[in-house]
Amino acid sequence: MRILLVSHNFPPDATAGTETYTAELGERLLARGHAVEVFTTHKDVGRREHEVVERSWRGLPVHDLVNNLYYRDFRSTWDHPALEPAFQSVLDRFQPELVHFQHLLYLSAGCVERAHARAPVVLTLHDYWLHCPRFGQRVHADGAVCATIDFARCGTCLSTFAFAQTQLARRVGRVIAGVRKTTGVNLAPIARGARGLATGARGAADARPVDAAAEARAAVFAEAARVRAEELRARSLASVDLFLATSRFLRERMLADSKLPPERIEHLPLGVALGAFGARARAPGRAKAAERLRVAFVGTRTPMKGPHLLLEAWAKLPPELRAHAELVVAGPARHEPAYQKRLAELARAAGARLVGRLDRPAVAKLLGETDLLVVPSRWYENSPLGIPEALAARTPLLVSDQGGMAELVQDGVTGFHFRQGDGADLAAKLVHLLGKPDELARLYARAPALTSVREHVDAILERYRGLVARRANRS
Repeated sequence: MRILLVSHNFPPDATAGTETYTAELGERLLARGHAVEVFTTHKDVGRREHEVVERSWRGLPVHDLVNNLYYRDFRSTWDHPALEPAFQSVLDRFQPELVHFQHLLYLSAGCVERAHARAPVVLTLHDYWLHCPRFGQRVHADGAVCATIDFARCGTCLSTFAFAQTQLARRVGRVIAGVRKTTGVNLAPIARGARGLATGARGAADARPVDAAAEARAAVFAEAARVRAEELRARSLASVDLFLATSRFLRERMLADSKLPPERIEHLPLGVALGAFGARARAPGRAKAAERLRVAFVGTRTPMKGPHLLLEAWAKLPPELRAHAELVVAGPARHEPAYQKRLAELARAAGARLVGRLDRPAVAKLLGETDLLVVPSRWYENSPLGIPEALAARTPLLVSDQGGMAELVQDGVTGFHFRQGDGADLAAKLVHLLGKPDELARLYARAPALTSVREHVDAILERYRGLVARRANRS
């Protein structure tokens, strides 16, 4: 089968959960004899906007569209016809029998429509992007989780959202691209030293200053958010044959807030590489006398992932408890330099260790040496890869009590919960667990039933084949 996978970003530069999942799915499908290609985006101010860079990743052909976020208006963040011809070109050449979208961020709703004109379409929902334009995380600019969708509140959030590059950044970027085209000299690495071009809108969540017309601006964005949600719902329902939700929680939210028909959206849990993340040699919490208990965070170091909450909580622990334990915070630090600086300062103050991006074997090794993995996300995370991987390694978990995190981890059975965003409660739970390591050891024998990657790919292919057959029967 010819399968086109579509994701907003892709390795090696982007290795968060969705990107890692997309890459692994592509590799597994390729290994089974299918023809698989990937369409994705990246930012490169040294290249022409919407240029497609052809590359490969572990045998997968990758069509990498340049999107520097030179948007003229808010609508372009989700409906951007100017980039669609590049996607159409890949469709025309590859002629996929099925197109599987993993995310539409940095792409365009029209890409789904163009794909559906040629082949069945699957859209895996990893977050709430269909009804939340702020990275799909349902977190307001003020830091509060949005339990319900209120477009008036969306307006106050989006009115401070830097969703596009500034005019200055665009002008500088076009000059850099021109120099590269004319001379072959790439000035982009130098430009990345400037904050505006290093992150720009991509990955940033900084608020702009509120001007005197803040209320009027918020009203405009409230209407824009309403239009976006309604149009995305209508257009995706017309073009997506099957929606897949990575958690039951996410499916319920999409039914309630995006009003997707129940028969069109299915919960399909992600798989875990059981062999790579197999059980460790010793039970957690049963370290030798000379060893310290290890607590870890593994994930992209962004405010929404909450590593600062863990570092702040760690600093509050009694010194005698910290003397017998260590904290490792591991993950890429690509976004928001000011936040990374803050994390470094918190780590120094707390006596914790910061580690950069780890590949999957290194993650498996770290989990095998960890007595407690903390997932302190401040948004409704759905199926962060680290949780099933930790469960496979029988590494006890302490997670936020919301979203798919609470769904994946049974409190007191396969791990523990703390109140989301509550640093004091997190510190209290750490004091309790580190003071009673037998609590951690008790969980070692309670490995839950998990879906393997093989089983997950089997389920994906079953749905692919059903959709392709149904399309063939209609023609």
